[in-house]
Amino acid sequence: MKAAVVTESGVQYKDAPKPSPKPNEILIKVKAASLNRADLAVASGQAHGRVGGPGTIVGLECAGEVEAVGAEVKDFKPGDRVMSSAAGGFAEYAVADWGRAHKIPANNMSYEQAACMPVAVQTMHNALVGAGRLKKGESVLIQGASSGVGLLGMQIAKFLGASIVMGTSTNDGRRARLKEFGCDLALDTRDPKWPDKVKEATGGKGVDLIVDQVSASVANQNMEAAAILGRIVNVGRLGGMKGEFNYDLHALKRIDYIGVTFRTRSPEEVRDIVKAARADLWPAIEAGKLSLPIDKTFPLAQAAEALAHMKANAHFGKIVLVV
Repeated sequence: MKAAVVTESGVQYKDAPKPSPKPNEILIKVKAASLNRADLAVASGQAHGRVGGPGTIVGLECAGEVEAVGAEVKDFKPGDRVMSSAAGGFAEYAVADWGRAHKIPANNMSYEQAACMPVAVQTMHNALVGAGRLKKGESVLIQGASSGVGLLGMQIAKFLGASIVMGTSTNDGRRARLKEFGCDLALDTRDPKWPDKVKEATGGKGVDLIVDQVSASVANQNMEAAAILGRIVNVGRLGGMKGEFNYDLHALKRIDYIGVTFRTRSPEEVRDIVKAARADLWPAIEAGKLSLPIDKTFPLAQAAEALAHMKANAHFGKIVLVV
């Protein structure tokens, strides 16, 4: 099969062994795959959890048709249209644990649209509901809201009954579009007064739940913006892996600061997260109430160009590879 493979000379479109499903896996004939920030790290030769290095097939999610299933798989059969988080998704074929996969809704959702959803759905539902313990009527702030995951996070928060949904972006054009995706208050974190705007919008209380994809560069301001007994869920570190942290402010507000990642979760834990997300969100996804914009599509053979487009940080929404 053909795949986007990490080499000493960068990502190349080349032949790779076709995977075979283990007893707990499905084999997907990939029709489309979408890019995530972690793909940039893998493409540069870095490790992401248990994957990485020369010979690695890039990609974290895809959509396609089930070609074969392992002996332990009961919920899927050959011919099913599926979307799934799947390591090595930038290829003609990929395997995934059955518990990570969803059947594509029969509502004319394209493979390109479906490929955009798995990582964002499981990441943001877990951040908001699992780790973040969101309750109806609470306020939510998404740091890095113009990313695909952020755009879906705001929609999920609004769908689940958040009273006010806020999002941040330092790009003027992208920030202006956040309201299209459930954002009530768009914020620019280059403005040192942005925590004051959060407090004003919440009647002086501060925000109940922050889902943070930026981290280091905004960590202390997040705590300024948070309510007493607020929660901050550390999902990403686009603003840096390390930085200053005001421990006294953290203690003063009695903030729950929660780190999450899928890299150290067991298959059973991921299955539970995916199942919970499907239970809460699938009716809305089937009804088209939760969706993501596609910024640009590339053929699989141009995976390196697609990664360069993401690295340039000029996109809004998802970048998709068509197989």
